[in-house]
Amino acid sequence: MAEATAALPPRLLRTPEAARFLGLSGRTLEKHRTYGTGPTYMKIGGRVVYSVGDLQTWAARGVKSSTADPGVDVVHPARRVTEDRSFAER
Repeated sequence: MAEATAALPPRLLRTPEAARFLGLSGRTLEKHRTYGTGPTYMKIGGRVVYSVGDLQTWAARGVKSSTADPGVDVVHPARRVTEDRSFAER
């Protein structure tokens, strides 16, 4: 059985499915795409799709073991990131 699933191509999710997978709203995922703070995506025939592996990799950037743990990387909020500040003013 494992051999059969190994041959399958990676699953691609449209924005609403990807947002549900991450526990976000579709609009939040669209904002992440606009600001460049979200997971990598592909455009196929004008449609935006995300691979499950890319979604998992992006979400794993925010893994921490405690509130005091600085972590290895940061998952930014869906706002524009500026050079002189962490996030742009709202």
